[in-house]
Amino acid sequence: MHTLITETAHAQDIDELAQLLTPDGERVSDARLDAWAEAIDVDELRELYREMAVARRADLEGVALQRQGHLGLWAPAQGQEAIQIGSARVCRAGDFLFPSYREVGVLLARGARPADLVLAWRGEVHSTYDPRELNLAPQQIIIGAHTLHAVGYGMGIQRDGGDQVAVCYFGDGATSQGDVNEAMIFASSFSAPVVFVCSNNQWAISEPVTVQSRYPIAGRAPGFGIPSLRVDGNDVLACAAAMRWALDHARTGQGPVFIEAVTYRMGPHTTSDDPTRYRDKEEVERWRARDPLLRLEAHLRRIGAYDDAFDAEVTASADRVAASMRDAVLTARTRPAIEVLDDVYAEPHSGISRQRERFASYLDGFADEEA
Repeated sequence: MHTLITETAHAQDIDELAQLLTPDGERVSDARLDAWAEAIDVDELRELYREMAVARRADLEGVALQRQGHLGLWAPAQGQEAIQIGSARVCRAGDFLFPSYREVGVLLARGARPADLVLAWRGEVHSTYDPRELNLAPQQIIIGAHTLHAVGYGMGIQRDGGDQVAVCYFGDGATSQGDVNEAMIFASSFSAPVVFVCSNNQWAISEPVTVQSRYPIAGRAPGFGIPSLRVDGNDVLACAAAMRWALDHARTGQGPVFIEAVTYRMGPHTTSDDPTRYRDKEEVERWRARDPLLRLEAHLRRIGAYDDAFDAEVTASADRVAASMRDAVLTARTRPAIEVLDDVYAEPHSGISRQRERFASYLDGFADEEA
């Protein structure tokens, strides 16, 4: 597997990406990925399509629930399903994944329940799922902070003598944060078993990637002594193959790996954002033609593995997940405000007890208004 070293390619250049499926679904060869894609058969491709379709439907339901006032916020992931599902699906159950706030597909691939996708965004619970049960850290809101957590976990794996890998997901904007660069320094210095997955969706809120970096983001990693690969992030087969290479590299004691998945955020940064204020329709439509679901569907149709029955089955699966998300929100019990202080510490703590007394007194001040 070759390390990416590109000195002249622009960050927006999408012609030199590692790719196995063209936008119209044609299977092509890539010397860097072919061997790692051999084990991905037709049944696996159909499952990848199913999970991407479910992730997209769940994402659309999350947006709808927020627009209807049931969620405080939602971070849309439409267009980024290939890197999320393709990479997470090939991880072992024992690998520990560290997602950012946009990885709805990663959560689903790791076995999160539909309710786990929404209750935290509603403010009902802190994390909804048990990180130890799914080997999945809580979604990180602070940009790039979890890269350090992932490296620390990877160093812990080394000291325990395990063969697991820590996988960390973040966006292109996070690479401008000090935490990400510090994480790569530690990972490289200690040869930690970490895979950094950068989903370059072209926009850090309203700032284009061309402002953040004159050259491909993956080109930074070799400067830290970390091999990297720039992959077509809308090609789920390429994403899965690239991740298999990266996991093998990290798992066999060769140190960290950096993957830059070049993709696109079709929707707003979050539901509080208006992307029409900073990008034009033509750009969106150009990327819509590279849609990861349509690409894999076209390939499956080429090889006779996609028909109306399969389409109906996938749609039904996706609708069931969306319905469960909505049901979880509509039937959620909003906890009394005082319970925000529950579970802060595993054992009683005098500081929390004093805060509880003060907060209870404050809440009592509203008793007459409620009556």
